[in-house]
Amino acid sequence: MRIAMLSPIAWRTPPRHYGPWERIVSLLTEGLVARGMDVTLFATADSRTRARLQAVCPCGYEENERLIPKVWECLHISEVFERGGEFDLIHNHFDYLPLTYSAMTSTPVVTTIHGFSDPGILPVYEKYNGRCHYVSISKADRVPSLDYVANVYHGIDLDNFTLREVPEDYLLFFGRIHPDKGAADAIEIARRSGKRLVMAGIVQDDDYFNRYVEPALKPGKVEYLGSVGAERRNRLLGGALALLHPIHFDEPFGLSVVEAMACGTPVIAYRRGSMAEVIDSNRTGFLVRDQDAAVDAVKRLPELQRIDCRTHVERHFSVERMVEDYIQVYRHIVDVRLMGAETLQTEN
Repeated sequence: MRIAMLSPIAWRTPPRHYGPWERIVSLLTEGLVARGMDVTLFATADSRTRARLQAVCPCGYEENERLIPKVWECLHISEVFERGGEFDLIHNHFDYLPLTYSAMTSTPVVTTIHGFSDPGILPVYEKYNGRCHYVSISKADRVPSLDYVANVYHGIDLDNFTLREVPEDYLLFFGRIHPDKGAADAIEIARRSGKRLVMAGIVQDDDYFNRYVEPALKPGKVEYLGSVGAERRNRLLGGALALLHPIHFDEPFGLSVVEAMACGTPVIAYRRGSMAEVIDSNRTGFLVRDQDAAVDAVKRLPELQRIDCRTHVERHFSVERMVEDYIQVYRHIVDVRLMGAETLQTEN
């Protein structure tokens, strides 16, 4: 089976630091290649892969301000669909824009919907519903007006995350500094719990950072480390008493939540979006309604066994499981297409 894998180009695939969609594309691509699949990865020219790399954009536009995003997005997406006949299937991880190119080819298009950034993008998905095959990343993120071929949870490479049975004495906020992610709530929860808070992640809202995060920074109390790479991420996640995930939006999945649990670190999260699907409450963390409940949950952390967090991820969120799930999706779509072609030939 010949697969065209369409990655975003905001960041390199895999990303150096931030870039959750690119990270999943990389894990899936490398896993498919390891299984003997014929994959062409459409990504930035500086990407790293064992698949065939096809690139028109030199690097991630978030890493080079001279690149105009829409220009390179158009060139990048058109490169895939103009070559669509070379593949048995196109797997789109680039959100809604590639759907508008899908009529350029008869090759089936699978789109993993990594989340709806705004309700205003839904009309594009609705227009191409039925023509393209949609995969959700959590059942909580599904929209009733769309049809889905499957739900495939993200998976991670467990070899990159070390189980820490004995943590250090700090709480961790690991994510975008943005109102959606609740950084201000995390600061208040840590303060009320009497715990040191370490924060890591890119700043996506400067005003929010300047108003809520920067004034709270104090050595030994609240520390902000910026965006961190893989090795430091592993140490931070594994060393934390818990990951604070007080989200203010319906999280489609929550990659950092799974990564924390892979290190044995439980998660205290607001019960929104996919959190009830990802966290086994009272076993791998606590699902709470507000700051008061989160503070109470910090007190209950000694009730949890860190090995249970790791085991939960091994059973449900490994990269091997994700790759196998997608292979089954691909085979189903290709088989259905072949059956349709055979039926047409018989009728003719």
